[in-house]
Amino acid sequence: MQPGLIALQARLQHVFSDPSLLQRATTHRSFSADHNERLEFLGDSVLNLAVASLLYRRLSALPEGDLSRVRANLVKQDTLHQLALRLKVSEVLRLGGALEALIGAVYIDAGYVHAEALVHRLFEGVEINPQMQAASKDAKTALQEWLQGRKMKLPQYQVVATVGAAHR
Repeated sequence: MQPGLIALQARLQHVFSDPSLLQRATTHRSFSADHNERLEFLGDSVLNLAVASLLYRRLSALPEGDLSRVRANLVKQDTLHQLALRLKVSEVLRLGGALEALIGAVYIDAGYVHAEALVHRLFEGVEINPQMQAASKDAKTALQEWLQGRKMKLPQYQVVATVGAAHR
């Protein structure tokens, strides 16, 4: 195994019993057919569940809607990017990659308890507070809540175009 991947395991505080999972988690689809997208898909769900569990315990007085907004604030790309930088994931990536794929790889390798522990360790240094609820309300949610509060019809949405690297 490459020294960079060995060091990443130390930063993750998880030694893979199946090192190929770590290799796959750090491989972008443009590099190899054995890439991280499926692990990223799985890791995204594990991340959401582990953060929901963390918030349920830490913010026990908050109602469900507020917990959902705080969770959305924590699992957004900016926060995940900062966590990936802290783990120095970019040192071992093969043309891109995602923190979610690493979480998915730990889940496959060792189960939910280990993946949840990783997510909880990652978020130890992240400020979590009830005031996050307002900061993460997106424009679509705000519009729908405003309309519903006035008993008005919700808008009908239509995809006009899909552009960008994810849609190539």
